[in-house]
Amino acid sequence: MQDIAALARERLGYDALRPGQAEAVGAVLDGQDTLAVLATGTGKTAIYQLAGLALGGLTVVVSPLVALQRDQVRVLSTGGLEATELNSGDRAGQHQAREMLVERRPGFVLMSPEQLTHADVLELLADSRPHLVAVGEAHLVSEWGQDFRPDYLRLPAAIQAMGRPPLLALTATAAPPVRDEIVHRLQMRSPAVVVGGFDRPNLNLAVHTFADEETKNRRLLSHVRSSRGPGVVYVATHRHAEELAAELRLAEVSAQAYHAGLSAKERREVQDGFLADRHRVVVATVAFGMGIDKPGIRWVSHAEAPGSVDAYYQEIGRAGRDGEPAHIELFYRHANLGINRFFASGGVRDEDLHAVASAIDEHHPADVAELAAVSLLSPATVERALGRLTDARAVTATHRFQLTARTDVDKAVAAASAVEHDRREVARSRVEMVAAYAEHGGCRREFLLSYFGERYEGPCGNCDNDLSGRTAVPVADQPFPVGSRVKHRTFGPGVVERYDGTTVTVLFDRVGYKELRTALMTHNHLLEPEG
Repeated sequence: MQDIAALARERLGYDALRPGQAEAVGAVLDGQDTLAVLATGTGKTAIYQLAGLALGGLTVVVSPLVALQRDQVRVLSTGGLEATELNSGDRAGQHQAREMLVERRPGFVLMSPEQLTHADVLELLADSRPHLVAVGEAHLVSEWGQDFRPDYLRLPAAIQAMGRPPLLALTATAAPPVRDEIVHRLQMRSPAVVVGGFDRPNLNLAVHTFADEETKNRRLLSHVRSSRGPGVVYVATHRHAEELAAELRLAEVSAQAYHAGLSAKERREVQDGFLADRHRVVVATVAFGMGIDKPGIRWVSHAEAPGSVDAYYQEIGRAGRDGEPAHIELFYRHANLGINRFFASGGVRDEDLHAVASAIDEHHPADVAELAAVSLLSPATVERALGRLTDARAVTATHRFQLTARTDVDKAVAAASAVEHDRREVARSRVEMVAAYAEHGGCRREFLLSYFGERYEGPCGNCDNDLSGRTAVPVADQPFPVGSRVKHRTFGPGVVERYDGTTVTVLFDRVGYKELRTALMTHNHLLEPEG
């Protein structure tokens, strides 16, 4: 650890390492695959920089946004390190990157996952024999978030072709199910998992509950009008984003809508205007997020319950990155959860799985667009089906999709269908955890941190329940330690997440989150320590 700290000082100019950095770098240097789950602003990029420097060879970094790649190349180059990006929009950088790969020169080559669709790039990577592969924003390999990138599914085959160097996955937000999916989909080998730094004590957390939609919308509009400083309102639909932004402008609030229905140029103009303080408020759908780094956002509000606690924590994390106080408000109606429950109950039909598996078997398509064309399905349906087939280890992806060895279409569909069933159960449980958070009577920070597997004992003194004196007294009866493995007669094995009054929340491996009556579980021996 002292050597890593000295390297950080001498080569990168860091006075000291932050929690989790040295531990993650040390795991990589020991030859372990490593998943580092650290909050935004805790220096995840320094982990791959230090590990790459210490290993002394070529490091390949997969990063989703060209803007992020360029920023990281600039930082590395300023520190005297050789770094370049491999993407179609930069000829000079692409030439330098290809030279580095061919010559196996020590340094950093950054690329987007879309580059993995090109056979010549895969061949270059296979010949380069890098010492380390780092995957930034690794949660994008997971469908539990809203930013799933199918091209991330090509990574395992590409890494295998590179000689299977150590794999370092980095993300800022990953609850246990997302971590499990990252490990599974990237085919990480017994990885070291470094988790921490989720607590944002400067965020004041509050939930406002309403019986009717009209009152809720009126309070939301009043809140945004009276708020100080720049902020973001998250809404569920394009239409609501446009309508609320228009209402705010009528109230003389500088506001713009941001959603996937706008052109790329329009979205960029809204984003740039917000970053440059030309707009005080952005009313946005979940399309607004990745790559937004504005330290002085003073508040984030949600007009509806989010799809999951994971999405909520990622979205509110855009506030107060400068460490100054920021306010988080959820405007909540239990009735609004219906749409989230509806989406959680949906999924991939067996006939869609069969269509995609058959198209892969017959045509070996190169990308999602081609696969959608030959299967006669929408790209969104194809992406979901690909996720299930990949999770079932029935499909591999290099520059073309193909069924794995000794797998036919019927076997692939059967395995993927079983994965879909379990996934649907977990999806439903995640919606119920949003309701549990909104209707929680105790410390909200304790709830959120325990959801992400981080131990925290409230009260925090900076949430609505704590400040109003509503926080429940901690229950003394905790027969199973938080974080311990347990087994339920029906639900199978799982991990104890938290206690709340007379209930215990367990994250089960197959069916997701369940809130159970503690006394009933122990009295009837329904829940017992695993193994």
